Amino acid sequence: MNQYIEVVKALTPTQWAFYGLSVMALFGALGTIMSKNPIHSVIYLILTFFSLSAHYVMLNAQFLAAVNIIVYAGAIMVLFIFVIMFLNLREESTELNRNTVLIVATVLGSLLGLILISSLKKAEVQYLNPESFRSQTGMIETLGNVLYQDYLLPFELVSVLFLIAMAGAVMLGKREKGERNF
Repeated sequence: MNQYIEVVKALTPTQWAFYGLSVMALFGALGTIMSKNPIHSVIYLILTFFSLSAHYVMLNAQFLAAVNIIVYAGAIMVLFIFVIMFLNLREESTELNRNTVLIVATVLGSLLGLILISSLKKAEVQYLNPESFRSQTGMIETLGNVLYQDYLLPFELVSVLFLIAMAGAVMLGKREKGERNF
């Protein structure tokens, strides 16, 4: 038990921020899947995106953090809210038993606690070497060079996958002429 206390005492403010943001991301993810109200699920998902963006900032990837906030927490969440309001989901179709939710939350909380304890047990304090630190790691130029030089083929394959997904969405959304009601 003393070794756990020593590990916790040796944590730096950056490590405290990392663990706090990780707990916030997990809380948001669990709230997203366990919330009965779809609007509350979207708000929990926004919380998760903001905590992941803070992780990106801690990793010196400010561009990815900004894109995550603008694209996911902004545009995609607005789209989700419009879809939820368009579908007018007022009533939950399947009611979960309160005891079932309590049991699932207890099991997941215990599992999370075990994972946290095991990660703290294996945690080692690592210090930054100022000579080997590269301050330009997460900047746009470095990201672009890595993306278009080292990972050009996966980048192009993902763009083809997105093109196929858009074509499939258009085909699914397209109605046949006989089904139209005027």
